Amino acid sequence: MENLTDKADSVDTVVVRDYKSKDYEQVQHVWEKSGVGGAHRGDNQKIIEQSIDIGGKLLVLEDQRENKILGTSWMTFDGRRIHLHHIGVLPEYQNRGYGSLLTVHSINFAKQKGCQIKLEVHSNNTNAISLYKKLGFKRLGDYDIYIIREFSHIKI
Repeated sequence: MENLTDKADSVDTVVVRDYKSKDYEQVQHVWEKSGVGGAHRGDNQKIIEQSIDIGGKLLVLEDQRENKILGTSWMTFDGRRIHLHHIGVLPEYQNRGYGSLLTVHSINFAKQKGCQIKLEVHSNNTNAISLYKKLGFKRLGDYDIYIIREFSHIKI
């Protein structure tokens, strides 16, 4: 992994820690600015905290000197594997090794739980794909992914 002291001015004050309820607004800000998710996709505070209660985890990357959340990694648990969501870093803090740092912490969480870890990444996000491959993730195959986010239009 890259030496973060070479890339970040305030690395000595930047930590990865567990999410707290008071972090929600800053987490939403990171997700909005980094384009990885948000309340418009159903990622609200209640869902986040429920996912933690059933075995998931939300890590935040915080500059403690500024009390500012710079990045996130949200992991949900389905009883079998960890699903890695929303590894995102504020654009002005990208390319400093923080995405790597968050991903490594996420992999360690899955390893401690004794679970597989799985993620989805947009095919155009070549930087993220390169990072994930470097850290040992392998492409699952030729799967298409489908989702229903809103049920009001579904007639069953």
